[in-house]
Amino acid sequence: MTFSTESYRIDGKVAVITGAGGRGNSIGRAYACGLAAAGASVIVADLNLEGAELVAREIVEAGGKAHAVQVDISDAASVARMAAASKAVFGGVDILINNAALMVEVPHGSTLGVTSEIWDKVMRVNLTGAFLCCQALVPLMRERGGGKIVNQVSAGAFPPATLYGISKLALWGLTTTLARELGKDKINVNAIAPGATMSDAGKALTPTDSPFVKAIEASVPLRFRGQPDELVGAMLLLCSPAGDWITGQVLNVDGGWVIRV
Repeated sequence: MTFSTESYRIDGKVAVITGAGGRGNSIGRAYACGLAAAGASVIVADLNLEGAELVAREIVEAGGKAHAVQVDISDAASVARMAAASKAVFGGVDILINNAALMVEVPHGSTLGVTSEIWDKVMRVNLTGAFLCCQALVPLMRERGGGKIVNQVSAGAFPPATLYGISKLALWGLTTTLARELGKDKINVNAIAPGATMSDAGKALTPTDSPFVKAIEASVPLRFRGQPDELVGAMLLLCSPAGDWITGQVLNVDGGWVIRV
């Protein structure tokens, strides 16, 4: 097979992305618009239905195909309804991006200082939510002969220094486990680990005048912070035929914040 840039097209595929309503300039919105631009029909899923509808409308007005669905990824019944809606509207599912997560809402102080209720809530959304989505949508991928799953982890998971980082490292464990289990079904499972991203949520978490930002900036080879759109290329690689030989991997898109040896 001769390589072509057409390998990055996903025409005729159906993609589900959670957390795609987001807060304004969000990673979820960037992913949803990128998927649509590459030819996919997109299920824009979010707990915030109004936000999901705004993103879906933006895609449709640009000539793409999208449908908004409200989902609580921490609730199995809600996820099942999202799966049913995906099949009813677009006929099935080929791509799942587990993007929805708690981040700004997660305490970033002492881990032992958090309550068990907060621990359970964070893990229920950031880890179990992705598990429930995979559980509900993998059967639809099998019906179509394969698929692609991309989990959104974080540079903050390597190594984890907060409850948020712990939840994302656990999600990386789910990624590698499912990659091994689902290869026989021609389902690729990978992850993206964004660095500090200038989404509305990211700016709220790491304001420019933060001592943390100043400290990290000095050690990052490129830019410490990037825009949500700068993650779309990695996402399309993992979702398209161009990435058919990639599974069980995490792509760090962070300006060199995390460098493996």
